[in-house]
Amino acid sequence: MRIVSGRLRGRNIETPSGRNTRPTSDQTRESLFNILSHADWSPDLEGAIVADIFAGSGALGLEAISRGAEFCLFVETEPKARAAIRKNIEDMGLFGCTRLHRQDATKLRIAPGNLRGTFSHIFMDPPYNKNLWQPVLRKLSELNLIDRSSLIILEISSDEIAEITDYEVMDERVWGAAKVLFMRLKDS
Repeated sequence: MRIVSGRLRGRNIETPSGRNTRPTSDQTRESLFNILSHADWSPDLEGAIVADIFAGSGALGLEAISRGAEFCLFVETEPKARAAIRKNIEDMGLFGCTRLHRQDATKLRIAPGNLRGTFSHIFMDPPYNKNLWQPVLRKLSELNLIDRSSLIILEISSDEIAEITDYEVMDERVWGAAKVLFMRLKDS
């Protein structure tokens, strides 16, 4: 795997060994970021504050930084995946603009001084068919890390039906076994 575009283009991405993670393919990442770059409902990646939750190798957050994001919080509990993210951050010299949390994303605790405001982009690639994205979004909302301008990019199984109530789906794409939903909080 490699960074597809931006200032880090072509850099290799370390991926965790084993079968506990499903790295997003280069082609899917390129398609996803092309949508983010051209959709009128997508916040600009330049200067973005990004979260990569259930991060795996961190490929989505790394790609966002390469394309101009100012900061990325990576959230991952699996030890081999965290080690891969740490190595990627080190190899690409990204210590000043990243944080890595090893907390369960559904029970996330973040001290107010540890972030730079609400997230503009929230990438979530949870284990398929477990609905873990719902408690994560509730937790981020409780922590005031989501607002109406935040875009949630949720990857689920292509055959999974997501019951979405508080969010408006801006776009939906299917790439192989993955369905990607681009969502925003509904106006109240």
